[in-house]
Amino acid sequence: MIRAATVKDVPEIRAMIRELAAYERAVEQARATEEQLREALFGEHPAAYALIAEDDGTGEALGYALWFPRFSTWTGTRGMHLEDLYVRPRARGAGHGKALLAALAATCRSNGYDRFEWWVLAWNTPTIDFYKSLGVELLEEWKVCRLSGAPPSELAAQAPDVVNPAPDV
Repeated sequence: MIRAATVKDVPEIRAMIRELAAYERAVEQARATEEQLREALFGEHPAAYALIAEDDGTGEALGYALWFPRFSTWTGTRGMHLEDLYVRPRARGAGHGKALLAALAATCRSNGYDRFEWWVLAWNTPTIDFYKSLGVELLEEWKVCRLSGAPPSELAAQAPDVVNPAPDV
């Protein structure tokens, strides 16, 4: 079964985030707390949304997908960015990942989103093969850019005064 996450799922989502981070060889980077996830997913202004893949018999959480809306200046429409897709190793191959992606694609269609995008690590061949089997287009010419740690603060210190800045979000 695929269902929308509830606030009761936060501890399990956090556990699966750490499992995903361990699989991606970056567990030390998975620092989100339950409180942060609760606020991000269920606060007054949610930053993201999540689906849970659940075992029909036991109700055990077997995987999750976490996504947020994005906007394309080229199409003038919203789209979806999939931040995380994770299925626990013991449940892989049973269709949970495909079901999560299909549910997200249906969300895109019902919301009129033109694009559904995400990243995959270049070394993750099994996942890349899975995505290709679904008809996913890999955009080889794009590179991910990221500022983290001290560089964002250093760059922000160089910012000019902005007239009528965007509201805090």
